Amino acid sequence: MKILLLGKNGQVGWELQRSLASLGEVLALDRHSSHFCGDLSQPERLAQTVLAYRPDVIVNAAAHTAVDKAESEPDLARTLNAHAPAALAQAAAQIGAWLVHYSTDYVFNGQGEKPWQETDATGPLSVYGQTKLEGEQAIAAACAKHLIFRTSWVYAARGGNFARTMLRLAAERERLTVIDDQRGAPTGADLIADITAHAIRQVMGLPEASLAGIYHLVAGGETSWHGYASHVIAQARLLKPEMGLKVTEIAPVPTSAFPTPAKRPINSRLDTRKLENGFGLVLPPWQQGVNRLLTEIL
Repeated sequence: MKILLLGKNGQVGWELQRSLASLGEVLALDRHSSHFCGDLSQPERLAQTVLAYRPDVIVNAAAHTAVDKAESEPDLARTLNAHAPAALAQAAAQIGAWLVHYSTDYVFNGQGEKPWQETDATGPLSVYGQTKLEGEQAIAAACAKHLIFRTSWVYAARGGNFARTMLRLAAERERLTVIDDQRGAPTGADLIADITAHAIRQVMGLPEASLAGIYHLVAGGETSWHGYASHVIAQARLLKPEMGLKVTEIAPVPTSAFPTPAKRPINSRLDTRKLENGFGLVLPPWQQGVNRLLTEIL
């Protein structure tokens, strides 16, 4: 099996280099790659890469993910999040390849308290959410053999993440203020990558595209950013009591306490039953992945 991976150095892309390696030959690209184009800002050259390499599977882990910055550069966000996936989908359809793509809970309006299902009406609140939705729609229209995984609150041990930020602040301050009215499930890039590899194995073993479509992929359970921060700090104290964290109070505050250019969804819960039933999976509780992360970074 030949796999073309885009966004190799992102949080999910880095983990995909590991998880996809056992499936076959992986050509991993980023926007700086030279021989083949991996730059989403050049959709036509991306399509040429697909047609030249002729992979069995394309995994697109690249995107414009700077949510606030997208508000001031909508054309670039649209090129990266909608036009590039459209070009990949058209090229994939031309050679009969599968296209795996990642999307977001930001395609919804964030209202209510029920986990979003794949069939629920969309209603993005931001340029980022709108352009990611346009990417989904372009893929579905152009390429029958597609898997779109919507996820949220993604973190990885590599690079910056929410847990590292909270631990740094907890070492510096006695009081932290953390948003408590947004709900979701912290989801590890390693979990996303492992499930992607599992799903590719299954769809490649079937004669037709019966499992194609959109799936919600997040860890089990839910919390708020306040609950997430509280768990991180409590677990860090258990794992490494000698850290001597200063923090004595973690105060809950509403989203309005931290104004941002892009509006965030309050309800980021995603219903994962379609994914679990379709691919025979059990998604672990979010705490399990966060605890593993802390063991790695502390």
